[in-house]
Amino acid sequence: MISRARGLLNSLRALIRRPAPPLRPGLRGEDYAAAYLTQQGCRILERNVRLGRYELDIIAQEGDTIVFVEVRSRSVRDGFLPEDSVGPRKQLHLRRAAQHYLSRHQDRHTYYRFDVVAVILGENDAPEITLYRDAFR
Repeated sequence: MISRARGLLNSLRALIRRPAPPLRPGLRGEDYAAAYLTQQGCRILERNVRLGRYELDIIAQEGDTIVFVEVRSRSVRDGFLPEDSVGPRKQLHLRRAAQHYLSRHQDRHTYYRFDVVAVILGENDAPEITLYRDAFR
């Protein structure tokens, strides 16, 4: 009994001393995107909203328009652009999630659009952020 307690205590000590893991590139990208959108005049309403099977990265408001934002991040420049990964299937999922959100939160006549924020994360450099307003319909 005492040896099990000591083993548990040692395990807990190891967990406490362990440094926090670095944020995944996707989460870091979303943080950068939210800050960038705020600088551009948007008000962040919600982040990482689960709606059934779908998720919306950022829901923001710009004036009288609700903005559904998909954030795509890459941690390296490898010839693939982050925004290229928002294909027709992903767009369909985002549209469905937005319809679900709007049916619960706003009236049917609310203005809305879909933006894509592409974030390329460097090792120590500031991220490269590109905003595509009204990226698809």
